[in-house]
Amino acid sequence: MNVLIVGGSGGIGLALVEHYLATNTATVFATYRTNKPALNHPKLIWYKVNVTVESDIEELAKLLPKLNLLINAVGMLHDGEHNPEKSVKEFDSNFFNKNIVINVTPSLLLASHFAEHLKSKATSHFVTVSAKIGSIEDNRLGGWVSYRSSKAALNMAMKTISIEWRFKQTNTCVLVFHPGTTDTKLSKRFQRNVPEGKLFTAEYVADCLSSIVRNTSASDTGKFYSYDGSILPW
Repeated sequence: MNVLIVGGSGGIGLALVEHYLATNTATVFATYRTNKPALNHPKLIWYKVNVTVESDIEELAKLLPKLNLLINAVGMLHDGEHNPEKSVKEFDSNFFNKNIVINVTPSLLLASHFAEHLKSKATSHFVTVSAKIGSIEDNRLGGWVSYRSSKAALNMAMKTISIEWRFKQTNTCVLVFHPGTTDTKLSKRFQRNVPEGKLFTAEYVADCLSSIVRNTSASDTGKFYSYDGSILPW
């Protein structure tokens, strides 16, 4: 089994790397942006990749073999200058564009350059970590307009890819995954109001995602899954 974890240096990404290495059945390829993680393993190969740059994705695709599973765990909620907007009056076009570049572009580039890697006679999976907050139907609170918009765009991109691939590579299952609030750097400053029992470890989230992958096939393509296996509205 060949697995590619994009964003393997992040909280959820690293937990996914460790999870699939622990199965003893997978060769894991993983990417990092700046600092290579200390994790080493005979079946783990790290690549330094800026996933917002097409040439980096293209070069990575040339280096890797066929894949059974590709998971994109890259995402941005805030940066050093901006937090998610409480009001549209706080909207900043540069921050909005940064959300789009980091939260949407990588999955489209990966789909473009790794489609052939995922063509298989057996089921393969292309999974992107998104967020329930990107659901238009579920939006009842407002706020966080840049993050919400980018995740909604990501969800639409993945749904569109799933429809195209249903005809072009019938055994590839394209899924979108909501991890819940996970105890990582991304969510750290927003954890105060998380209900008891709803702040998850990255290891738990990795287990949830791998369970969904194990229990889905090509007939499930184009679905938006929550960590508990339920289907979320778009």
